Amino acid sequence: MPHAPLIVLSGPSGAGKTTVVHRLLERDTLPLRRAVTATSRQKRPGEEDGRDYHFWTPEAFKAAIDAHEMLEHAVVHGKDYYGTPRSEVDLYRADGKGVILVIDVQGAEQIRRLYPGDHLSVFVAPPAEGALVELEKRLLARGDKPESIRKRLETARAEFARAGEFDRQLLNADLDTATRDLETLIREQFHPRGLDRCSTT
Repeated sequence: MPHAPLIVLSGPSGAGKTTVVHRLLERDTLPLRRAVTATSRQKRPGEEDGRDYHFWTPEAFKAAIDAHEMLEHAVVHGKDYYGTPRSEVDLYRADGKGVILVIDVQGAEQIRRLYPGDHLSVFVAPPAEGALVELEKRLLARGDKPESIRKRLETARAEFARAGEFDRQLLNADLDTATRDLETLIREQFHPRGLDRCSTT
């Protein structure tokens, strides 16, 4: 059986990457799972270890890096480790289940090197006009602190500059539309492998 697709989603914090993926997985129209990222940052209210992220101490994260257990990793916003454990990806793809990585642009660059020609990379962005203003609104709405917002906006400026490195760009101006557009992109990856199933609705 051919390996199922590997989908890499990146974009600035607050662009709605995780929300779009959650909505897509709820539709259950393709055999897909989201790889659970590991991070050393603190949990936000409502987040659950093992569901939203694997919440590790910095020491545990460094140990996983040293043991070559990470597919990709990076220090984000100048302080927190983020990365994808290998156990979250390859076994599932070999079993016919597509894997979505929701990662930063640094991680996406590492995946391009590891899986050349064997993944689809998608950059998710809010509406282009006033994008940073829109991002700031979304970050404020989810309760981020002012210093955190400042750092995330600085990171976002650098990330927008790298959008052209991705295979496709996805505008998240409307959640339902963005979800349908992402599903279409991913279905195109499944079809030539003969692994797509379920309806197209």
